Amino acid sequence: MTREKYVPVRDVMTTNIEMIDGLTTVADALDKMRAKQISSLIIKRRDEFDEYGVLTVQDIAQEVLVADLAPERVNAYEIMKKPMVTVDANMNIRYTIRLLSRFSLSRVLVVENGEAVGLVTLRDLVLRFSGFQ
Repeated sequence: MTREKYVPVRDVMTTNIEMIDGLTTVADALDKMRAKQISSLIIKRRDEFDEYGVLTVQDIAQEVLVADLAPERVNAYEIMKKPMVTVDANMNIRYTIRLLSRFSLSRVLVVENGEAVGLVTLRDLVLRFSGFQ
């Protein structure tokens, strides 16, 4: 019987997290997404007791563009998803894949001691997992 290899999420996550304040307009958020070539932004916590949020291009499409709202008149906090699902940096990628699949998520925020340290996508997890099986 072979033992499964343990790979922590920290070994797969990206540490380059793009964050914005909840008061940022959707127009400014889109500018940042375009400049960084990314499809999501993390919304900063207001204080240590708050939770992180996430704003995705899908949120913007559904809540702003389809609704025919002006992106410069809508703030990120109005359409973001909060709380964002988080996982501990030491969680085994096998269980992280199960979590994302179970809740139909494409990404989760990685935290350590309550602070955001990275972001990991289902794509990255599956590609890494399949590499050691």
